[in-house]
Amino acid sequence: MSIITGGGALIDANLILDKAHIIENVKVADLGCGVSGHFVFPTANRVGKKGIVYAVDILKTVLETIAKRAKIENYENVKTIWSNLEIFGATNIESVSLDVALLINTLYQSHKRVEIIREAVRLIKQGGILVIVDWKDIATPFGPPIEERANKELLKIIVNKTGMHLEEEFEAGQFHYGLIFVK
Repeated sequence: MSIITGGGALIDANLILDKAHIIENVKVADLGCGVSGHFVFPTANRVGKKGIVYAVDILKTVLETIAKRAKIENYENVKTIWSNLEIFGATNIESVSLDVALLINTLYQSHKRVEIIREAVRLIKQGGILVIVDWKDIATPFGPPIEERANKELLKIIVNKTGMHLEEEFEAGQFHYGLIFVK
């Protein structure tokens, strides 16, 4: 399953989920999940009935769409959470409870990236994983303006200061980079 734009796959969800080591019975949050649930539903399949996927977004309409699809398709392990990720402590998920937090195409949308990362790290348990996938700093025929994109090198410094360490850097697609951090 891939995000498709203009006939080409942008991000392969299965590649990202493999890199994140998402397996049965884990707790995962897709922070800034987006209306399609591109990562929510494949993650829900992987974590199984005893796992949990938190679909987190600031747009209530997005969460309503995710909740409707989860109900129609019998995804009892998908929980929608409204949150402003830019506010530390705002996300109604227990601190240090997540096995994996996903920030996929989320950071470019905010100028409060440090705050979003701090909130994500707060939720991750010791040994847990933070996955960041965002737009490369290259000219592309679509996507956000280059000046709005989250600089990969700067993100590595920011996340490192939270006590997490970079485990892997990878190509997340032709237009995206991926970073895996461990707490």
